[in-house]
Amino acid sequence: MKKHLKKIGQYTVDITFLLCMLVTAWFAMQVFLLASFKIPSDSMEPGLTTGDNILVWKPTIGPRIFNLFASMRNEQTEIYRIPGFKKIKRNDILVFNFPHPNNWDKIEMHILKYYIKRCIGLPGDTLSIQKGFFLVNGVSTPLGNTESQKQIARTDRFGDGIYNSFPYDSILGWNIKDFGPLYIPGKGDSITLDQENYRLYKKLIEWEQQGKLQYKASTAILKGNPINGYRFLKNYYFMAGDNGMNSQDSRYWGLLPEEYIVGKAWIIWKSVDPYTEKYRWDRFLKVIH
Repeated sequence: MKKHLKKIGQYTVDITFLLCMLVTAWFAMQVFLLASFKIPSDSMEPGLTTGDNILVWKPTIGPRIFNLFASMRNEQTEIYRIPGFKKIKRNDILVFNFPHPNNWDKIEMHILKYYIKRCIGLPGDTLSIQKGFFLVNGVSTPLGNTESQKQIARTDRFGDGIYNSFPYDSILGWNIKDFGPLYIPGKGDSITLDQENYRLYKKLIEWEQQGKLQYKASTAILKGNPINGYRFLKNYYFMAGDNGMNSQDSRYWGLLPEEYIVGKAWIIWKSVDPYTEKYRWDRFLKVIH
């Protein structure tokens, strides 16, 4: 009897150890290698559609390390990135934590809220939208989904409010058809804090400094202290959906901090029609471009 109980005890220990190893391996894979995400909307059509399940290969731009438990409590936490083997490029499709889970006036981290968009502008770029088309100074390569931009160019209904864009300023008057120019800051870049730059970069500065930025009597005031300019601590990106008429992206909420980027979308590993619940076999293992 004792021998039998000993075998059961040893078996239980072995199974428990195996389960712990499997959980550890799964967690390590999620952090350092692969993560799966489901496409919930049509904002990236035609390339990605509702019901696609995609894989992100994290080593491409480098996996992130941060306090997961603090993030689960909706606390802001430092995010560190292990260097990857490639840099982010224009037209890359990226998965990221949406930087405005509560409102568009403040950048915050939410571990469970993800977006997927195409990278249009990199740190150091000066980006504008002219007659619906994305333009970056010094870049001749087409950016984003040009068919969608043609549709926006043909649209004249830009006075009803839904097409007004970041930074929602009546003096600038930007919309998704005519936008910018907007400089996309990188780490170490400096700006003069005049009234226009205050409007454009207020959220970024408040996020970096975790303090209030105000503009009074032609003077910028950060945490109660007047400042003339600001040097950025982080890199930022401009993101846009391929379905430009139906995508909440940087045109509406502004620039994306690099820390919030999970990784580059790699392949569609599964696709299920959300209406019929049938597998779309022709989309399985399709590489994402």
